[in-house]
Amino acid sequence: MTDFMPGQPQLAQQIIRFNQPSLEGRELEHMRAAVEGGHTSSSGPYAARVAELLRDETGAHDVLLTTSCTAALEMAAMLLDFQPGDTVVVPSFTFTSSALAFAREGARIIFCDIEPTTLGIDTNHLATLLDDSVRAVVPVHYAGVACDMEGLYRALAERPDVAIVEDNAHGLYGRWRGRPLGSLGRFATLSFHETKNFVCGEGGALLLNDERDIDRAHVLYDKGTNRRAFFLGQVDKYSWMDTGSSFGLADTLAAYLYAQLERRDTILGKRRAVWERYFRLLQPHADRHGFRLPVVPSDRAQAYHMFYVLLPDAEARNRVLEHMRASGVQPTFHYVPLHSSQGGRMVAAKPTSCPVTDDISGRLLRLPFYNNLDDGDAERVVTTFLAGLAR
Repeated sequence: MTDFMPGQPQLAQQIIRFNQPSLEGRELEHMRAAVEGGHTSSSGPYAARVAELLRDETGAHDVLLTTSCTAALEMAAMLLDFQPGDTVVVPSFTFTSSALAFAREGARIIFCDIEPTTLGIDTNHLATLLDDSVRAVVPVHYAGVACDMEGLYRALAERPDVAIVEDNAHGLYGRWRGRPLGSLGRFATLSFHETKNFVCGEGGALLLNDERDIDRAHVLYDKGTNRRAFFLGQVDKYSWMDTGSSFGLADTLAAYLYAQLERRDTILGKRRAVWERYFRLLQPHADRHGFRLPVVPSDRAQAYHMFYVLLPDAEARNRVLEHMRASGVQPTFHYVPLHSSQGGRMVAAKPTSCPVTDDISGRLLRLPFYNNLDDGDAERVVTTFLAGLAR
């Protein structure tokens, strides 16, 4: 909120941005130490510290820090060794990377609808899409709330050959029935993009939950070489062994990320306070205005990644969005359905109908949400939102 002096004209209110990254601890100190330590490229000491923290949290056999969540998904796709005709099931309501990473490796995509409660993959629809071509399913834990993992496991009960690749870009430190998100499939991916809970500008991680993937994953990670085996003393020199790329996160960025993870409890506490404040302020108005707040089932612990509202229809969503932006508050919509997009149609194995995705995409509005959003600004967001509804 903007301060002003009595007797002076009041300045226009500051814009409330959708997202505002913040320094939360020793980010700059650790980045300086990384530079002074002389190892600023990938696979440095800070990357090792971050990987250890993430292994301890998720129980993963190994963790590889990547330049983005997209890169982590691309590594998972490479490890699956797709053959002609292979397909991957991806929810239509997600970011393009969830599908693009697999399409780049030659898989065709089967787009699945979402269920309307948590906006995760609709496992009933999934069950109708499974055929002998399916090699993987990519569940997305939307807003840091676990999708229907029980339904997913049930749908795949007779298909142990189908890999689960968790897109956990939103959900680090979330839980499903006490189990960490990121530990529920063969692979999981994380995002540390500036819009996420824990950030380093751009970054990601691939979690390897099957130890049989570790050796080849490191070859892909090290530009197709067996460099890791050399440093472990398993070979006397290293050379080109396989496909791969330059996936590693610079250690200066890993240093920034390490400082964020050091402050895990503080950051999650701040985000929980913002989420609960929004919920408390909006809940009394939901029935009267016909909007719906997020749902977190009792067997799931969310990661407090975002706060969204489902408006009665697309016209109401767009009207509120326009009013809020004109009032200096910057909410936003979210995913445009992939199944009907130009790119989605290009990579689809077959047409699918995703009516819930179409409906939710048109009605969903995300409110400004970041660590240090204060009480006054949260109240202004809610007041502006309600005023837009009343127009």
